[in-house]
Amino acid sequence: MDRTEFFGSQVGGESVINYSYTDMPWRLMMWDVKYFFTFAWALPWILWPIRPCDGDHFDELSFTWQNIWCIAIHSVLIVMQLFFILTLPLALLLPAWMVILWWGAFFSVNWFLCLGLNGSTITFHSDPKYAPALEEHAHEQWIFLNGVAVGEAWLKSNINRLALTFKRPVIGVHNRTTGVIFDVVECLIQRNFGYATSDIRLAYKIIKEKLYNPQYTKVVFILHSQGGIEGGLVLDWLLQELPQDLLSKLEVYTFGNASNHFNNPHRHVDSQEAEIKLPRTDTLIPTTITEVPLTDSPIETRPVPSKRRLSNGSGYFSEANRRIPTLTAMESDVSSRATAYTVPASDRAIAHVEHYAHTTDFVALWGILHFVTNERASVEMPRYIGRVFSRTSARGGHQFSQHYLNGMFPLARDAKGEFIGCAEHNEFMSSIVEVAKKGTEKDNLREAVDNNWSLIELAGRKGSIVKGQVAVHGSFHEDDDINDGNVRVKDLSRLWQYRNGRSPPNLPREVRRMTFEY
Repeated sequence: MDRTEFFGSQVGGESVINYSYTDMPWRLMMWDVKYFFTFAWALPWILWPIRPCDGDHFDELSFTWQNIWCIAIHSVLIVMQLFFILTLPLALLLPAWMVILWWGAFFSVNWFLCLGLNGSTITFHSDPKYAPALEEHAHEQWIFLNGVAVGEAWLKSNINRLALTFKRPVIGVHNRTTGVIFDVVECLIQRNFGYATSDIRLAYKIIKEKLYNPQYTKVVFILHSQGGIEGGLVLDWLLQELPQDLLSKLEVYTFGNASNHFNNPHRHVDSQEAEIKLPRTDTLIPTTITEVPLTDSPIETRPVPSKRRLSNGSGYFSEANRRIPTLTAMESDVSSRATAYTVPASDRAIAHVEHYAHTTDFVALWGILHFVTNERASVEMPRYIGRVFSRTSARGGHQFSQHYLNGMFPLARDAKGEFIGCAEHNEFMSSIVEVAKKGTEKDNLREAVDNNWSLIELAGRKGSIVKGQVAVHGSFHEDDDINDGNVRVKDLSRLWQYRNGRSPPNLPREVRRMTFEY
């Protein structure tokens, strides 16, 4: 049976991880090799399941001439590269000139075959027929960075699939393939040595330019597989250099993330201390939430300029000499009608970070799921930041369009059978979330689930208290109400709110203004 678990950033587990990306590269490489074989049972799921291909020509393994051509070249490259690696010891026995000649011939043929996959362009734009540029989205820029083994054809397919799903033009930065095996070697080098290849540097340049451009108030960065490693390095550079107000424009969403870290520090020490001090504070959501309108375009709300700071144990935030109730204080301080300003515990540099992973996806197991589900041996170790949706499903492979998007953001068709956008309902988004099972969290978790939810972006739903680590309930959806006391994926997923050209309420990150009725 399909199952979805939700983690608020890195959660504890029964096992302990005692290394991090800041360790010596040789030590990281040793651990990576060990866990490569530990999770090797999941290697077939990189391609499996081969069917169904609900996305037709968008799917990587569907029967199209382009896909057959790509798979044929990759098959030749896999055989060649395996033979090359197995014959490396012969270099110790053969004359130097013979080794140089053999290696030169091999890499020339490998480059020529990869040229047939990659082409000569490194940046691409989605086809306007899937998502024309609209004035209502002119303030947004969507950027995609692909994963392992993706050539020009698959990258174009991926960005067109994203454009059709979210109805926004998408820029694709091409992480060019050198063959599956050599791409994995490149992953190890990038992940353990922090080496930035040309596509990482280009992605950094593009995102930095977009963030500095006053035209854009939102930059959405979508990553898949190896793109998670490269995107993580891009974020490291951005966090080092850019002002906080520019970083707050950025949103990051990953699928099958292969990285060993994901940084997103708190903006203020107060929120970090509050999160450590009260990691398990339950959040009460009153009966009805109003005055948070829902539209198909972004909502502009004027931020409250004064600084808010958590007072010790009061359950209130102070604004000048006025006490403003938080949701946690509402239960004991109830009025007929009150306006609450709340400071989210996820007061972080980057506005939103979400990760989507399959528990049978080798890359996700070797990457994000390994690091996010283990307890840190020391609180000083770097943390893996971002809310994580971990799905167990028979369709849980690694391919971006065929496995992740088809399973989580499937397409809808019109009466003629043509794709028209994202389906409004699907099994994944309607599935009940299992949050931080008993015995898997420790008291020193980096970010408790209820705090990480930023006191929720809720509207138009009756509230309730959800038992367990997430004591909140609600959604942007007004139809198909779910009042059974369970949290669904669509209640938590911000990326879901962007489907078919919609936008989530673009409330200020520092302040969530909501009016409640009791």
